[in-house]
Amino acid sequence: MNYHAKEMNPQKIGLLEGFWGNRNQLLSEVIIPYQWNTLNNRTEGVPLSHAVENFQIAAKEMEGKPEGTIFQDSDVAKWIEAAAYSLMHHPNSDLEKNIDELVRLIGKSQHSNGYVNTFFTAKGIEQRWSDLEMGHEMYCAGHLIEASVAYYQATGKRQLMDIMVLYANLIAEEFGPEEQKLHSYDGHPEIELALYRLSEATGNTRYMDLADYFMNIRGSIKKDPTGVTDKEGMVQKSRWLKSDYFLDDKPIREMTEVSGHAVRAMYLYAGVADQYRRTGDQKLWKALTNLWDNLEQKRIYITGGIGSQSLGERFTIDYDLPPDRGYTETCASIGVVFWAWRMSLIDPDSRYADMVEKEIYNGALSGISLDGKAYFYVNPLEVNPRVAAFRQDMEHVLTHRVGWYDCACCPTNIARLMGSIGKYIYSSTDTSVCIHQYISSETEIYLEGEPISLHQETKYPWNEEIQISLKMEHQKRFGLMLRKPVWCDEWTLEINGIACNSYRLEKGFIHVDRIWTDGDTVQLKLEMAVKLFQADSRAQDYCGKAVLMRGPLVYCMEEFDNGPQLQELLIDPESNFELEEEIVQSIPSVHILLDGYRQTIRTNSLYGPMKKTERTKVRLKAIPYFQWGNRAKDQEMRVWIRTI
Repeated sequence: MNYHAKEMNPQKIGLLEGFWGNRNQLLSEVIIPYQWNTLNNRTEGVPLSHAVENFQIAAKEMEGKPEGTIFQDSDVAKWIEAAAYSLMHHPNSDLEKNIDELVRLIGKSQHSNGYVNTFFTAKGIEQRWSDLEMGHEMYCAGHLIEASVAYYQATGKRQLMDIMVLYANLIAEEFGPEEQKLHSYDGHPEIELALYRLSEATGNTRYMDLADYFMNIRGSIKKDPTGVTDKEGMVQKSRWLKSDYFLDDKPIREMTEVSGHAVRAMYLYAGVADQYRRTGDQKLWKALTNLWDNLEQKRIYITGGIGSQSLGERFTIDYDLPPDRGYTETCASIGVVFWAWRMSLIDPDSRYADMVEKEIYNGALSGISLDGKAYFYVNPLEVNPRVAAFRQDMEHVLTHRVGWYDCACCPTNIARLMGSIGKYIYSSTDTSVCIHQYISSETEIYLEGEPISLHQETKYPWNEEIQISLKMEHQKRFGLMLRKPVWCDEWTLEINGIACNSYRLEKGFIHVDRIWTDGDTVQLKLEMAVKLFQADSRAQDYCGKAVLMRGPLVYCMEEFDNGPQLQELLIDPESNFELEEEIVQSIPSVHILLDGYRQTIRTNSLYGPMKKTERTKVRLKAIPYFQWGNRAKDQEMRVWIRTI
């Protein structure tokens, strides 16, 4: 494959007024300060984090022992990364001082050999690498490395990156193919992504080589087949927590089905994509495409949620996608973005950017409230609070977002995704510019040494119109690739106000190859009709049901608008859909009004002979899935609704 796209530094992409520009303003003004206070145990009414406190203890500036999860350091790391992205476009000296203080603590907690980890510092670093399955040491290291690179990009400050280079050097000295080294890898993939990123930032291929080693040895070490041993991170033995849970039941080149712990899987497959971009190993590409096809066609929810079982937070089998008991962790949807984006850079096929879009507007975005101060760990597609409160197999399903978690991986992860959203908009090759996402933004791309400025304006995802303006010093021929979303059947394209028919549609992208001139404008209009989607009947929970979608947004129905007992509702597919613009917590939204019915069945006892039941015609209201639970707590909600 000869396509080699270059991704953009998020610092080079400015977000303008609009859906994501406004959310990044919220990130800067609300989310990052809220999370900082929470990481410092200063937010009332939520579980204590202890994350910053743990580094104070490790730095010997506070007495005590680390508290929280074994991977609590990663919360600090992801917050630093999110804050670094915010600083790129919203300079804030106080925020920078807070980060610098964290960097000082991390540096002071570092051991002379380079090791950084608050949990094993307290336990005794001679026990490092003693629990690679569940100890999360290199997982935490990976997140700290990624944070260090982002902070260096944002500020030019190298201190944190220098700290993490020392740590990466230690890992490289202690792990590898050489006989005297440890031949193993972390049970939770993440270090691989970080090492590829560190290698690019430093120009040192040693880190890429180490990442390749971790990828290549995975699945080749024989382990106890009876299940994991009782370690710090997990004590429960189960058939669901064997080697496939860790994604090490087989070498990566032999993988054909997405499996195991959903977040681990996404981080691993993203790492495989990084490795393929580095090596061009066609066996890796074959594995990647097999895995992608399995995910896209058989093991993902319509919202982009993944992981259909709570025990093990994992995949199960094809078409097993229960709407009310699925796990669908926010971090897993974020992981899909990481993997899909890397696939986009390898293969110019719109299905990968379509997947990024699905996640950022649905599966991931539902994980944070509109005000930025409450979060979902689990994102179900169906909620009945009265049932969820009494079922053991639904104890993971919260019926409203909360301010924090004992295991708070998701809040800081959604923050860093929001902060880096700009990097998923554009890419380029030597002869083309590709627009993957329609987000109001501006950037400058160099083609053969010449700068080309792009200015994109849109009210997407509420509105179907996109305008792109070009600025350049000289006329230049290049290809402009515009994604045609999979949900869009009709579109119009104009250049400088004149209809353009000289394009080709290839792998979901509209290719316009021409000589461009300073001041040229491109107007793309994507038909954004309301549609009903159905599922393959092998997905047994969805037979006879449909989902409302408009553009990239999945819609749902809430008790707040439609009353309780949502299972009684039926959609009329012939309904005339009406759009209603509303403001929800100061944020513009488009809701859908439609005709439907309520079919209420009451029998003299629990069961009775079947008889014809009258339907009452009702006017139904659907809202974007990511917005559910923001107007009232503990409401019934459904994505899939029966049809008449």
